[in-house]
Amino acid sequence: MTDHSTLPLVLILLATAVVVVVVFRRLNMPAILGYLLVGVMVGPNALGFVPDTPGTRYLAEFGVVFLMFSIGLEFSLPQLMAMRRLVLGFGGLQVIISILVVIGVAMAAGLSWQAGLILGGIIAMSSTAIISKFLAEQTQLHSAHGKQIMGVLLFQDLAVIPLLVLVPALALPGEQIAMQIGTALMKAGAVLAVILILGQRIMRPLFHLVAAQKSSELFVLAVLLVTLGLAWATEAAGLSLALGAFLAGMLISETEYRYQVEDYIKPFRDVLLGLFFITIGMLLDLSIIGQRWALVLLVLVALITLKFFIIVGVGLLMKNDKAVALRCALALAPAGEFGFVLLSLAGRHQSLPDAAMQVVLAAMLISMMLSPLILAQSERIVMRLVASEWEARAVQLQQLAIHAMSKKSHVIICGYGRSGQSLARFLEQEKVSMIALDGDPMRVKQAAAAGDSVMFGDAARQEVLTAAGLPRASAVVISFADTHAAMTILSHVRELRPDIPVIVRTFDDTDVEKLKAAGAAEIVAEVVEGSLMLATQTMLLLGVPLNKVLARLRQVRGERYQLMRGFFPGATDTDDSQLDALQPRLQSIVIESGAASVGKTIASLALDQIDVQLTALRRKGVRNTQPALDLRLDGGDVLVLAGTPEALAKAEILLLQG
Repeated sequence: MTDHSTLPLVLILLATAVVVVVVFRRLNMPAILGYLLVGVMVGPNALGFVPDTPGTRYLAEFGVVFLMFSIGLEFSLPQLMAMRRLVLGFGGLQVIISILVVIGVAMAAGLSWQAGLILGGIIAMSSTAIISKFLAEQTQLHSAHGKQIMGVLLFQDLAVIPLLVLVPALALPGEQIAMQIGTALMKAGAVLAVILILGQRIMRPLFHLVAAQKSSELFVLAVLLVTLGLAWATEAAGLSLALGAFLAGMLISETEYRYQVEDYIKPFRDVLLGLFFITIGMLLDLSIIGQRWALVLLVLVALITLKFFIIVGVGLLMKNDKAVALRCALALAPAGEFGFVLLSLAGRHQSLPDAAMQVVLAAMLISMMLSPLILAQSERIVMRLVASEWEARAVQLQQLAIHAMSKKSHVIICGYGRSGQSLARFLEQEKVSMIALDGDPMRVKQAAAAGDSVMFGDAARQEVLTAAGLPRASAVVISFADTHAAMTILSHVRELRPDIPVIVRTFDDTDVEKLKAAGAAEIVAEVVEGSLMLATQTMLLLGVPLNKVLARLRQVRGERYQLMRGFFPGATDTDDSQLDALQPRLQSIVIESGAASVGKTIASLALDQIDVQLTALRRKGVRNTQPALDLRLDGGDVLVLAGTPEALAKAEILLLQG
């Protein structure tokens, strides 16, 4: 294959990537691992289809550029300050202790302290992509361990920035290291100051101008210009492309175009990041690994074990209970994608011996493959090691049973997302007793503060359904579109109460027969119901006469749109169609005794001027959906507000800080 014939190379990469990533998706494994395997297969050290050239590596580096841009886009200084104990305390200690321990181990093995520092930074990283996806799917992002894990991951993401500066400097002779690091840090500080000071003044007017043209093509061009322009500026200053991309993301995150930019940049990021991980896989030399497989296994066990005990120790030092510390350690112990970024940079600057690099690369790759398996078994491991977890679950069930004790002929709503909340409002209007179960602690806390009858619990567990009063209930509604979970709930209900009607929500009519056979009385398929609504509205516009039933239906629909305005968001609302940035949602705000709004009337707050609607006020356990405008707020009041996330943030500042 000639050097100028790049199209066959691209076709080989695309074809192999498509096949392998499809296989990994079917196995419910992260696509990152598929890309790494593609690199191993087609690289110069295996089949040799793709040569490892500087051009290929430089193109792949743009994957890191867009990854760091995304990290910068999600970076929030107020969020960092709010989570500083978690981020700087837990995250900082985990990274620093990991680096120090690895330096000691490396020097004992005959490596230099510089190599130990680099290896420590590489091994300290965990996989943000794999862990955050798992926590979101399990609705654990806002749990005690979920917050701890995300705090550590945030610090690791930030720690990459100085490490990107340090790794090239550590490749220099000993006497030049201090001068090079000092020079690099001075450059980084100067570039950071110039970009942040000038960027704040330029970025918002630039995107206002671009957005006013109403051209998606122009918007994408502007995003690419800012991202690649700042990446080039930092590289020209002797720093990395990734640092400039991170700063670009930080600047854009301060504008109102953050979510739109994130949508536009995602395809570029994912494709180029895939190419980056392919080039990482190409670095792996299988012949060396075959010769040193025992050492690879030793490093693999040491990597996971070392991080596990460090994170458990730091967690206990931060006053976490043993169960939370164990969950954090199990999630964070395997290696992460930023470790590969640093390893690639170290390889480019020859900061590590090639043999050590190959062994560490193989161990990291295997640990990431084990990560989904460890996460899936983490709950079982914690339950086996921590006896108090059984007691905590018993307390949860007791609280749920006490809450449900007074209810009879009630409706059990499984899942309190948008559909569950809408149903609850209808039942409230009709004075029908209900209790909702949801596994998202943040959503339960918000909705319960507003006075909603919702409790934390996994409806797919038989004991939870029993505690919710299933023997006395009149109906069960499964309000989330998850056929697997619905089948589990149906099997429990059929065993305990075969006579009770169960209404199931599903996305389309694919699983209707399966759900019917499992015992569902009624199945609401979203796509089908949408078609029925479309047909009804079309016939109305065409003048088709309706009887009194259809007139009532039209009236209910008209009222429903107002009744359903807003929803309490949760960790599971990750889909763009569910959680649009401009879509109103609900938020419960507790007015503490020292809040700025205490003593002020509702009218004087002028919430409508910031596009926020007061939907209810709860005082001393009594919920008022139409409070008087001259009512003065008091400490302990709970306001339920509807609006966009940006408007709700302004309202919270107004109410609490003035």
